[in-house]
Amino acid sequence: MRLETKHVLSVAQFDRRFLLALFDRADEFAALPPREIAPVARGAIMATLFYEPSTRTRLSFEAAMTRLGGSVISAEYAASTSSAAKGESIEDTARVVAGYADLVVIRHPVAGSVARAASVVDIPVINAGDGANEHPTQALIDLYTIWRECGRIDGLTIALVGDLRFGRAARSLARLLTQTVGTKLYLVAPPVTRMDALLVEELRSAGLQVEETGDLEAIAPELDVLYQTRIQRERFSDPEEYAAACGRFVIDERLMQALARHAIVLHPLPRVGEIDPAIDSDPRAAYFRQARNGVPLRMALIEWVLAPHPVGMLSTNGHRHA
Repeated sequence: MRLETKHVLSVAQFDRRFLLALFDRADEFAALPPREIAPVARGAIMATLFYEPSTRTRLSFEAAMTRLGGSVISAEYAASTSSAAKGESIEDTARVVAGYADLVVIRHPVAGSVARAASVVDIPVINAGDGANEHPTQALIDLYTIWRECGRIDGLTIALVGDLRFGRAARSLARLLTQTVGTKLYLVAPPVTRMDALLVEELRSAGLQVEETGDLEAIAPELDVLYQTRIQRERFSDPEEYAAACGRFVIDERLMQALARHAIVLHPLPRVGEIDPAIDSDPRAAYFRQARNGVPLRMALIEWVLAPHPVGMLSTNGHRHA
């Protein structure tokens, strides 16, 4: 019987049981010296097609595949160096690349493009960010980091700060948090980058306690997790709107003094002025640890995507956290 192709397109496809199993497996990979990692992807080829710039996402995917014993072929600047520059559709590119690889990871500036690519191929496709829509693997890394740093994913007070209109990482994390219990979510954004009302209602309907506020310093003492994002210049058509949003919420030493001692600060990176480098040495600044978590998490995800077992199963040794 032919098994269903396991694409990773949206956080909506993951349930709580899968998340905890995935995090356990990522922890197993993180604890192993590289030479002791079983080459579960030996003989497999991963293609990375990035139509937008990337450092952490592309390199951590490629590092993860290499750690698992697989190989990588890459189009780093696909918008200008692939046949997309000649007008080739994402569907045709996907069909061609599917003949060269066993798995393809795609970042594209147009929302829905990765799903279109997945619809025409029979190899797994992973969404590495499609416009302002979703960034599911970043959200998995973010929640995994919360799990590691806080020891749980439930009963937390979390603030998403900055660009909640175009920031696909923050939007995906918000949706993924619907798999948690007892979570209070603060949305902190300038007026021009507030999260759209439909998504806010979706989060509330799914059981999250959601509150919008413009006073980050006032809520700082309540927070377990402060998730900062940059204002994304490339998504704005109006320079005045971008200027109005920049510099509104900056994490500096003063804000860190207001933040609880147990809290952590996350950021999907890159940062562009919204976190003062002076706080990098604060143990609560977890964003570089968050970036490192991308490799073991993506190793666990690649293993699941390539494994010849039915969709929804993940080999683990049990859950460490509730």
